[in-house]
Amino acid sequence: MNQNPFLGVCYYPEHWPEDQWAGDAADMASLGLKQVRIGEFAWSRIEPEPGKFDWAWLDRAIHTLGDAELHVMLGTPTATPPKWLIDAHPDILAWDREGRPRKFGSRRHYCFSSETYRREAARIVEAVAARYGNHEAITAWQTDNEYGCHDTVRSYSPEAARAFRTWLEQKYGAVDNLNQAWGTVFWSQEYCSFEQVDLPNLTVTEPNPSHVLDFYRFSSDQVISFNRLQTDIIRKHSPDRDIVHNFMGFFFDFDHFAVSQDLDCVGWDSYPIGFLDVGPFPAEDKARYMRQGFPDIAAFHHDLYRTCGRGRWHVLEQQPGAVNWAPNNPAPLSGMVRLWSLEAVAHGAEAVNYFRWRQAPFAQEQMHAGLKRPDGANAPAYAEAQQTSTELPKLEFIDKDKAAKVGLVFSYDAHWLFEAQQQASGWHYPAIVFEWYATLRRTGLNIDILSPDAAFDDYTVLLVPSLPVLDDALVDKFAKTKAQVLFGPRTGSKTPTLTIPEELAPGPLQSALPLKVTRSESFPDFYRVNGTFAGAEVQGRAWLDHVETELEPLAISDEGGLLYNKDNLYYLTTLPEAPFLGAVTGMLAQNAGVDLTLLPPDLRLRECGGLSFLFNYGPEPVTAPEDIIPKDAALILGDRDMPPAGVCVWKKQQ
Repeated sequence: MNQNPFLGVCYYPEHWPEDQWAGDAADMASLGLKQVRIGEFAWSRIEPEPGKFDWAWLDRAIHTLGDAELHVMLGTPTATPPKWLIDAHPDILAWDREGRPRKFGSRRHYCFSSETYRREAARIVEAVAARYGNHEAITAWQTDNEYGCHDTVRSYSPEAARAFRTWLEQKYGAVDNLNQAWGTVFWSQEYCSFEQVDLPNLTVTEPNPSHVLDFYRFSSDQVISFNRLQTDIIRKHSPDRDIVHNFMGFFFDFDHFAVSQDLDCVGWDSYPIGFLDVGPFPAEDKARYMRQGFPDIAAFHHDLYRTCGRGRWHVLEQQPGAVNWAPNNPAPLSGMVRLWSLEAVAHGAEAVNYFRWRQAPFAQEQMHAGLKRPDGANAPAYAEAQQTSTELPKLEFIDKDKAAKVGLVFSYDAHWLFEAQQQASGWHYPAIVFEWYATLRRTGLNIDILSPDAAFDDYTVLLVPSLPVLDDALVDKFAKTKAQVLFGPRTGSKTPTLTIPEELAPGPLQSALPLKVTRSESFPDFYRVNGTFAGAEVQGRAWLDHVETELEPLAISDEGGLLYNKDNLYYLTTLPEAPFLGAVTGMLAQNAGVDLTLLPPDLRLRECGGLSFLFNYGPEPVTAPEDIIPKDAALILGDRDMPPAGVCVWKKQQ
């Protein structure tokens, strides 16, 4: 936990007359902002013609911001290669899954596998980093912008096909090994050489799922190596500055844990209202939280990206008003920009940067709000940012944010595997993980979202919504932990090459949890598996594993057992509805000696650095009960009578 979290803003000096820059910078400083993020889309201004650089304007912009004692985070401009570069090298373009080049005219119009583009990206990053690497105003770097936005991780170009074949040869060594791993004898798909392998698109019916999974893994690896190309160059020229990237919400096409290994600090772009509008939330939730965002959207990503960043993370873009990219774009409820900012800090954010300073009156994002209107007047979020900047110094964090007692295990590879072979229309792995997270959050617990590679030693409860691929080392790690561990269905159901294990599911986990899945069913949305647990009626949906075991089920239905247990390990055979999941996790928490605080539906609690934070996401005022805010609590911000978008902060009792 950074002891002094700060606020910043995203700014595009190239969008505005130069005579406005100094006034903007002074206004930012007077507002209490400390950091300004610039440059990530400026390639055409930095290099207007091949090899002809115009540094003067960027020199002056950085100088102006630095003179106002603002720290500058400089982005590499590789998300938007200029038109002259595309015209000279059309092989840079990505192709969509229908086999069509994705043309110039917006952004992110490049293929991660293009060797031409990698050379050009290295060249521009080298030029920018060499010029500004030791500039006193530059305190951090951002690589590119929102890797994968607009469905750009997976390219189906000739460049991607060539790179994929090389990746496969490096992985499998001999084509016979690939044939064996993918089971290409099925439907006469066998290959004689790696050069025969195409990308898994435009097939008559579904392609080989093992082929698809490897392509998804390859595509993620291309993002990792492209990012590393940039971080290596930046560190050479600017060794003492942080390097970050701005990840997105509900985006899982590449492994963020892996990309983060080459970053000093992780950022993400927080747009809770937009994510609610495009997300698979019930209509009643979309209506109730239309101006706030669903209460767990931002927190889920805070907790994911905090662990990606090994404890260091920023919000690099915070929604300040209505956005432009969702089907519907309502403005936030008054107070929500402040709430989102303080909630990020409560989850350990070092900084919150608002997107953007002034709303642009032109081009694609002209309907995206900023802290300022296009005419320069203050937008509603300006006052909320100003209030937040005066409140942050009041938050005296007395110790480091400690690991949560509860860990939620999430795997990007699991998501890709289930994409490659979904089997159930209602099986959406990220939505399942989010549902488990939200269930936990409603009990007032701090949660860490963990990679399967993480250490489990500090956790007393571990939830694993599903982990289809297990190896002996991971099973050994689960077997040795003292935590209460809950596995969801389909755990251990596949090998790394997406085949059924010889010993059947849950694969090697059977050595610690003696049950064997002999048959699995998937169900339509209307069907529920009805059962009983702890004397209460419960329901599951979407999936049911039928098992052979001598273990007695803890929950049972007419169709078979729903929950089994041996020692501290538990296995669910179905996707539990929220009450069922809540009852099971409550039992695990009780077994582990973890205290739960059952929260009213709209309230969310987070503890950080010796402080407790309570947030009201509801559209009505609420009075927090004394079992949440103690009667003698030393209040720092707000009080127990919380208006809509209200925040209360108090010192945690020791």
